[in-house]
Amino acid sequence: MFNLARHELLRLFLSPLAWVILALTQLLLAYLFLTHIDYFSSIQARIAAIPGAPGVTELVATPLIGNAAIIILLVSPLLTMRAFAEERRNETLPLLASAPLSMTQIVLGKYLGNLCFFLILALLTLSMPVSLSVATTLDFYQLSASMLGLILLIASFTAIGLYMSSLTRQPTIAAVSSFALLFLLWIIDRAGDGAEFSVLSWLSLLNHFEPMTQGQINTQDLSFYLIVITTFLLLTIRRLDRERLD
Repeated sequence: MFNLARHELLRLFLSPLAWVILALTQLLLAYLFLTHIDYFSSIQARIAAIPGAPGVTELVATPLIGNAAIIILLVSPLLTMRAFAEERRNETLPLLASAPLSMTQIVLGKYLGNLCFFLILALLTLSMPVSLSVATTLDFYQLSASMLGLILLIASFTAIGLYMSSLTRQPTIAAVSSFALLFLLWIIDRAGDGAEFSVLSWLSLLNHFEPMTQGQINTQDLSFYLIVITTFLLLTIRRLDRERLD
C-alpha cells in the first residue's frame, strides 16, 4: 500500500501539470499573503489602542489559510481526476486490480499518494505566516487549529475526487464532476439559511471549516470530516470491487 502511495506521489511529480499547479498556487498565495500584510500594516496604527483588537494571526495568517482552502478546492479535481479514470482509459486498471493487494489497499495507496501532494502544498502555505514569527507574535493555537481544518478539508477533497475518478474512464469528466460536487458541498449551507439547524447546513464543508479558523476545535466538526472521508473511500472501494468481480 505504501509502495503504491509512493509510486502515485512520484507519478504526480513527474507530471508537468502537478508542477504548474504547485507553482501557480504558491505564486497566487504569496501575492495574497503580501496583500494581507499590506492591509494589516495600513490599519495597525488605528487598531493598536483598541482592547482585544485582532492581531496578525487573525488578519494575515487565518485569511491566507482560508484563501488556500478555496484555491485547493479549485485545483484538487485536476490532480485526483487521473487516479482511476486514467488507469481505466489506458486499460491498466485490470492490471492494477490483479496485483497482490486488496482493493482497500489499492484505494488507500492512491489516496495517500494524492493526499501527500496536497499536504506538501499546505506546508508550503503554512511557512508563509510562520515566517512572521521572527518579527511578531503569532497565536500558534489558532494557527494550528486553522491548519488542522485545512488538512481535514484537503483530505475530504481528495476522497471525493478519488470517488468521482472511479466512476468514469474520462479524466476530464471526473474533474468537472468532482468540482461540481465540491462546490455544491461548499455552498449548500445557503439553502438552509434562517434555520437554527438543518441537514443542508450540516453538510456544508465550509460550515465545519470556519470555526477551526477561529481557533475552535469541536468534535462535531472533526466527526463530520472523518465521516466524509470514510464514506467516499468506502464508496470508491465498493465501486472498484464490483468492477473487479464483473
